[in-house]
Amino acid sequence: MRLLCCVCLVLTGMAFGQAPQPSAPPSAAEPGKPATSDSATATPKVEVGPNDPVLTLKNFCADRKQQGDSCKTVITRAQFDKLADALQPNMTPAIRRNLANKYTIMLRMSTEAEKRGLDKQPKFDETMRFARMQILSGELSHALQEDAGKISDEELEDYYKKNPASYEQATLAKVFVPLTKQVPPPAPSKPGTKAAPVPATPTEAQRKAGEQAMKKVGDDLHARMAKGEDPDKLQKEAYAAAGLPGNPPKTQMEKVSRNTLPATHKAAMDLKPGEVSEVMSDPSGYYIYKMVSIETMPLDSVKAEIRSTLSSKRYRDSMESFQNNVEMNDSYFGPSRNPAMPPPPRGARPPAEHAADPD
Repeated sequence: MRLLCCVCLVLTGMAFGQAPQPSAPPSAAEPGKPATSDSATATPKVEVGPNDPVLTLKNFCADRKQQGDSCKTVITRAQFDKLADALQPNMTPAIRRNLANKYTIMLRMSTEAEKRGLDKQPKFDETMRFARMQILSGELSHALQEDAGKISDEELEDYYKKNPASYEQATLAKVFVPLTKQVPPPAPSKPGTKAAPVPATPTEAQRKAGEQAMKKVGDDLHARMAKGEDPDKLQKEAYAAAGLPGNPPKTQMEKVSRNTLPATHKAAMDLKPGEVSEVMSDPSGYYIYKMVSIETMPLDSVKAEIRSTLSSKRYRDSMESFQNNVEMNDSYFGPSRNPAMPPPPRGARPPAEHAADPD
């Protein structure tokens, strides 16, 4: 797999180790001499033409007959730009320099490998065939992404009109009632008496009694919130009833959309201003929402979001045709792993006869 991952390793290696160099502080002017301006001390920019050399490999050439000073390989700017743009367009100068270092090593090593006939071995052709498939698949993926991103303003507007609920923005008031009450610590024992052991966790009976008590609190606060009582006041009572210390959170929620709410709470967005939701429950407790105000965001403010949504869907749809209708022989590949199945323990290795070929 070394040859297969060659390009990936080059690009990955270029991305690391590029720590920005601190800029040199301005030098102080010598006594009696005026400080020079930046324009006077700046290094003049040198233009490099397409046929100018940017890399010169001394004492290296593919022709074995050439020796000495005549044996060198020159890479022009046009040649190196062609390589760099194919791997990663718009490289920074630091990444280009890193690529140049790796490229010169790979050029020398690949030439030596050819001299040894390593490119004539059977596995080389098969590896190159697979590498070609991988590169072409990557090129097609990029092309499909570009095609999926070509979305007209008419398509954006049509999607916006068909999905108005997705672009509503609301101000809500939320009261949270914890699932159960905190069990108070036992009263301190009197001097000279043996203290009873304190359980590390509440008993099952205590837990159920606490949950029932908090559910009743939730129902009571829901009725009072529907009558118009202040949500912040009700939130304080909920925390006090649960025995929670500290200040409760604010109930006001600004700029809420359906996507920002949990799946079981999205019904709050269907409320009209002034309406209060039913009590919603989940493993953490009970929730009561009140709609303060709601509006539909203008199209211009959500165009980027709609474009991303449509582009992602189109790309997924285009990829589905390449991912379906495949049958695998479990007798050869082994049974497929259940997604819920835990991974093998760290350090575990397959038997030697089933180990993957490191090449």
